[in-house]
Amino acid sequence: MSTTGISHLPVYRRALELQTMSNAIAFCIASRRDFLNLYTSDSLRDQVTDALLTDTLLIRKQIALAASTRSLHIRRGSLQFISIMIRNLNSYCRGLEMDGVREREYLDLMQTELRSFRKSFKTWRKSLG
Repeated sequence: MSTTGISHLPVYRRALELQTMSNAIAFCIASRRDFLNLYTSDSLRDQVTDALLTDTLLIRKQIALAASTRSLHIRRGSLQFISIMIRNLNSYCRGLEMDGVREREYLDLMQTELRSFRKSFKTWRKSLG
């Protein structure tokens, strides 16, 4: 599948929305505004925010890989990886809530977006066979 074909997949568009949402959350809650170096921070909140940003990017890349490959093995691996990343994102949101993030409404929106993405992902996964 070409890159233009991938961008028309509903699950890929949902992944882009997840990435946009995670960028907004990172901007609001990260104590350091240098997003490229969040992973070097001593703050747990910054490290979780970095993981949130990384995992949403990886989901998008894995969708593109699964959609474009003919290899059943690679496709299964990508689908399994995406499932793990979805669970991780939920854990990151819960962790940030427990850490006392004041911008709780953003985390609630992220979790709503994750539920929507998960539904779209399950539908897409079934269509792959």
